Amino acid sequence: MAIKTTVITGATSGIGKETALALAKKDHALYLLVRNVVKGEELKQEIITKTGNKNIHVIKCDLSDLQSVREAAAELNNGKLFAINVLINNAGGMFDKKEISKDGFEMTFVTNHLGHFLLTNSILPLLEKGHARIINLSSEGHKMGKANFDDLQWEQRAYSAITAYGTAKLFNIYFTKSLAEKYADKGISSFAVHPGVVRTAFGAESSGFSKFLLWIAKPFMILPEEGAQTSVFLATEPGMEAKSCQYFIKSKMAKSSLLSWSEANRNTLWDISKKLVGKIT
Repeated sequence: MAIKTTVITGATSGIGKETALALAKKDHALYLLVRNVVKGEELKQEIITKTGNKNIHVIKCDLSDLQSVREAAAELNNGKLFAINVLINNAGGMFDKKEISKDGFEMTFVTNHLGHFLLTNSILPLLEKGHARIINLSSEGHKMGKANFDDLQWEQRAYSAITAYGTAKLFNIYFTKSLAEKYADKGISSFAVHPGVVRTAFGAESSGFSKFLLWIAKPFMILPEEGAQTSVFLATEPGMEAKSCQYFIKSKMAKSSLLSWSEANRNTLWDISKKLVGKIT
């Protein structure tokens, strides 16, 4: 059986780490795209020790910095890889206070959506060659999202961490459906995932109402290993291409919000995202 090549963002902790470990056990060649290379190298050694899989690679990629995303994509495109079979856009974040990236984007928007939009489109030839499955981590929080395309950077409204996060997760579903529509003829399939409410370091720096909600939810949270199961399932289960563009919870198709099915909204998001990231190479 041919070795599968998987690229995953946000692999140094939580769901991403458990997903990487599980796929390494299944002999996937892993490319870990991480903000912190030191932590990435530590994870690489941990994966090798626990699984015996030495086909693990670390690439620096800060999704909030579009130049960093371009450099990571260039490293993947440097000719050493023939194809990518699985891309897991796992990284994300919720920011309690409004923060602006070095490129001028609101951090929730760029970290959860725009960075992944640029990464995915920048490595598209490798994804096409691998007839790739693209897995985007969304959330049931998408049901709190609002598609306010006139104020993506929160310049005209009072910032709300929960609404910003919900909107980014809604955009993950739009992105998933757009990928399925645009690239099905290239053999690419895409899926959106709600991993569950997972007990990780996510939101550790939150304060105020966001921190209160996380505190309330903590007794009901699942372990990161459980949160990783749906991503691993979609990356490995045969025949899933027939369910491309769907939203999954606990390894089963689930209903996303009515708003998440808006064709006009997903087309608008794609066009705006393409304009914001500029030239894709």
